[in-house]
Amino acid sequence: MPSANAALVDPRGPRFAASLTSVVLAAVLVTGSGALLAVQAAVFAVGALAGLQHSPYGLIYRTLVRPRLAPPRELEDERPPRFAQGVGLAFALTGTVGYLAGADWLGLTATALALAAAFLNAAFGYCLGCEAYLLLRRGGARLGAGA
Repeated sequence: MPSANAALVDPRGPRFAASLTSVVLAAVLVTGSGALLAVQAAVFAVGALAGLQHSPYGLIYRTLVRPRLAPPRELEDERPPRFAQGVGLAFALTGTVGYLAGADWLGLTATALALAAAFLNAAFGYCLGCEAYLLLRRGGARLGAGA
């Protein structure tokens, strides 16, 4: 349950973002482009640090997709998907370093793991990073401001 000061988001937005992320990460795997993965890392960074509403994919969803949909049945706490963006950022940065340093195996592995997580969210609505957030919270971890 969100706290009184938690931002609330349409749960379809993060799933839409996961769909775009899946396409980008699949392109990275096909091309081996560390530069493209760095761009995805920047998208993750904005979502994790500034909030989902400021993420480029969040802006696309809010301006082009959401107006064409019925209102969401309910809103969800932004903190779990925002934490998931931070997890994605860690994998994307690791992969970017791997690709740019010539350790393609590291770039491939980190990208494939991030793609698996993004695809689970996009296709099935199962957010691994969100579940990790909830497990950590149940374990008593303090995660970021307002956690």
